[in-house]
Amino acid sequence: MPGSGPPAGRVVPGPRESAALVFGSSAAVLVVELVALRLLAPYLGLTLETNTLVIGLALAAIALGSWAGGRAADVVDPRRTLAPLLGASGVVVAATPFLVRGAAETAGGALLLPAAALTIGVPGALLSAVTPMVTKLALTSLAQTGSVVGRLSGIGTAGSIAGTVLTGFVLVSAVPVSGILVGLGALLALTAVVVGVRVGLRAGGGRAAAPSLALVLVGTGIGGLAAAVAPGGCDVETRYHCARVETDPERGSGRVLVLDGLRHSYVDLADATHLEFEYVQAIASVVDAAFPAGEPLAAYHLGGGGLTLPRHLAATRPGTTSLVSEIDPGVLAVDRDLLGLETGPALEVRVEDGRLGLGALAEGSRDLVVGDAFGGVSVPWHLTTREAAAQVRRALRPGGVYVANLIDHGPLDFARAEVATLREVFDHVALLARPGAFAGTGGGNLVVVAAGRPLDLAALDRAVGERGLGWVARADADLDGWVGDARVLTDDHAPVDQLLTPSAS
Repeated sequence: MPGSGPPAGRVVPGPRESAALVFGSSAAVLVVELVALRLLAPYLGLTLETNTLVIGLALAAIALGSWAGGRAADVVDPRRTLAPLLGASGVVVAATPFLVRGAAETAGGALLLPAAALTIGVPGALLSAVTPMVTKLALTSLAQTGSVVGRLSGIGTAGSIAGTVLTGFVLVSAVPVSGILVGLGALLALTAVVVGVRVGLRAGGGRAAAPSLALVLVGTGIGGLAAAVAPGGCDVETRYHCARVETDPERGSGRVLVLDGLRHSYVDLADATHLEFEYVQAIASVVDAAFPAGEPLAAYHLGGGGLTLPRHLAATRPGTTSLVSEIDPGVLAVDRDLLGLETGPALEVRVEDGRLGLGALAEGSRDLVVGDAFGGVSVPWHLTTREAAAQVRRALRPGGVYVANLIDHGPLDFARAEVATLREVFDHVALLARPGAFAGTGGGNLVVVAAGRPLDLAALDRAVGERGLGWVARADADLDGWVGDARVLTDDHAPVDQLLTPSAS
């Protein structure tokens, strides 16, 4: 009847316990959501679509868990479900980094989206079911329904805010992604044991705790097995990447920096002049054609990676100074600790966003700006815009040159838009690529060159030929037909995610 207390024998959690369970479970959902973005970005790109996918999955899980948890609370005693909900969530959360990375590197990545849906959806739904379960137990009188539901709803929202702030400002900066998830999973499993034991003791026996203890043991075994058999082990896990360093079996001094399964940089520890990747050779060819041989340069690099080009410039142009903006401090640590690369006054690396680094450069301070921050699935759009290009031009001396690596496939809509954008800012723009890129039959790496002075295509062709590259160059009016009506990218409108076509391989 209205106003009556709970059925006899019900174990009602106190206000503090109820608040802790709701606050903690809500915070955990947001931690999983934000960290999932970090896990998926290397494989799907840090794009609007990736953000939408993760947020949509998380919201769907929250809605499903809240609805199902409320229905279940009316049928099953919540005392029997709270510990299993927390324990099962902990198992899945702890296994998430191994499942996602393993799925990305097997079966051509076909299992990645199902793995993402599982690892975001399952804990999201289970943890979201905690709030209606706790609400059911906390309702001792129908006369207090509004205040109880409102209080727990507010606490849940506060928990979500806390999980967001803690993850974004503290955890991701201090702890590897896998450490965050394994640690959270262990915490959820431990909480499941505590809840199970307390409920069992209050109910007058220890048998109620047995399912939670068994679940934790089984979950530990599953998590360990996943870690053991899943591919994609990291030498170092940075803020943004799973990093490995591999030795080139055909060149003893060669090392390959692999980020999230992709060959990112090639470094020859014994010979800084050796350039392995074609696009890096193309960039070096541009530098050779644009500046007298051996002339020292003041260079700025957007993106560090294995510091291949800064080391090459230092070796081939003594006296060159290079300033590098690298957003990931973990990559710099790999360069230092695993590759033994040294920095100093002639090669300075700043851990910062490239757009902010550009803005901090003194006007007319650089002979050369090198852009190598664009990936095949993830492009920092704020470096592609007309406003960013204007910052590059401001930093260049009158005879300076901007050269950037672009990666695009299919119709090359992103590459065309970026060339169109640079043509808005610079008087002279050239594109260096394999012939198929101009014929509409190929893609991959393309190197764009922009300057305030005419570009010597004959010298560029000679430099490319000397390196044995089969690339060709087009410049200025010869690019009109290729660029066509491509949009100019601006800070106000840069739909790079929609323009970019990732590789089908």
